[in-house]
Amino acid sequence: MNWRKLRTVLLTALFLCLIPATRYYQIDQPILRSLEGRRPLDPAELHLAGEFVENNLGTEMDSNGSVTVRMLAQQYLFIPHCILVPAGIPVHLRITSADAVHSFAIEGTGYNVKVLPGTVSETQLQFPTAGVYKTACREFCGAGHYAMRSEVKVVPREQFPALRPDERGNCGAQ
Repeated sequence: MNWRKLRTVLLTALFLCLIPATRYYQIDQPILRSLEGRRPLDPAELHLAGEFVENNLGTEMDSNGSVTVRMLAQQYLFIPHCILVPAGIPVHLRITSADAVHSFAIEGTGYNVKVLPGTVSETQLQFPTAGVYKTACREFCGAGHYAMRSEVKVVPREQFPALRPDERGNCGAQ
């Protein structure tokens, strides 16, 4: 083998080794660092107790005037399917996965939250005006991935507190 071919083979091998290393340090490491010190959730037991039990999911007014939304992602749906939030008020989203990696993306806003099983993903949202925002899973999660859609319905700030708590998780209510 001549030196030119050997050099090409070595450079190709080096390049192929750098791709996974780059992915690890740019994607996996920040995710792993964000999980340090957190007790992992057992995806199989999410529905049995704790913050992600079915009757805790949806929108809740906090004592400081902000809003917390708790959601569950699982193949192939978001629970609740639709959430109701007020316009102009900070919204604290807490979401977890019951089965696979998902991504909760709110179309037209730039919000995109990676959702991992066994962890709680958190982000702050705020919608300046009332409207309906479609959401979708942006992480391939299986054969039914294409149908994993939901929506966020934003109502005027003054209308939101008047809704009963059971209406806040139901986009059909107003």
